[in-house]
Amino acid sequence: MANKKVEGSFVALITPMNSDGSVDFEGFNTLLNFQATNGSSAVLIMGSTGEVSMLTPEERAQVIERTMPMKQAGLEMWFGCTGPNTDQTIQYCKIAASHGADGAIVAAPPYISAPEADITEYFLEIADASEIPIGIYNNPPRVNTDLTHTSLLRLARHENIVVNKESTSRVGQVAQTAAGNPDISLMCCDSPNLGLVVPLMALGGHGTANMSGNIIPQEMAVISTPWTSWEDATACKLEWLKNLQLLHFVYSAINPVALKSLMRAVGLPAGPLRKPLNSLSEKRVMVGLEICRELGLDKKYGYLTNG
Repeated sequence: MANKKVEGSFVALITPMNSDGSVDFEGFNTLLNFQATNGSSAVLIMGSTGEVSMLTPEERAQVIERTMPMKQAGLEMWFGCTGPNTDQTIQYCKIAASHGADGAIVAAPPYISAPEADITEYFLEIADASEIPIGIYNNPPRVNTDLTHTSLLRLARHENIVVNKESTSRVGQVAQTAAGNPDISLMCCDSPNLGLVVPLMALGGHGTANMSGNIIPQEMAVISTPWTSWEDATACKLEWLKNLQLLHFVYSAINPVALKSLMRAVGLPAGPLRKPLNSLSEKRVMVGLEICRELGLDKKYGYLTNG
């Protein structure tokens, strides 16, 4: 039986913070409503955009427990469950499963720079142990482990691995993976160089795993719609080119620094970044606000853009 595909805009949500640095759960509720009403298909809570590496294990469990009751109709809720080792990653997946999560996104543990063969086995072991579907995140810029298309296609044969979130900059690898016709959702991350989105969608991608949807959810929903007609392709191109300046802005600093700084400035629940990260300077935020004004986002979403 074919896997149920996640399609469309899969938004890596920020973790909103209160002024004292604690997690803002009212803010989470507002952001989830915002995504559900603006066309997003799924959210990833506690990915790298959600500053997950700076949350304590207790906070991570609390975020799952307290956000799952906020689930909106039509919006899948996935959680970043990568731990420092295999056992801890499995434990995070179990916590997510116990609260009814739709799935878990898992990357290679950071910093250890593990060999490809070891990380392939790591993903398989987690998929065996997890009670919920798994999405694998190939993110070499962050973890220094890069999976080739042969490993990705091997992983795709596991019945519990249903998403490939891809962040390599090699378009050729994306094509080789797509050519293997894996029974999983192929989704490119809209980073690190914005170079994968259009090629993957043209090759049959099912959507994008993006952070830009935090601030332009309707636009990313159009960009992330699978191409089943010339109209889909044209709509993707037009939204991509129209919003390209903003897309580059949100990646103008390590994520989620530029994105979260801009979200806070336009009035969305965001709050401060966790130290040692710091918000953009006022001068740089003003650049983002000017882009929002030029795009008419103040009128469309009610954003504050006067600084």
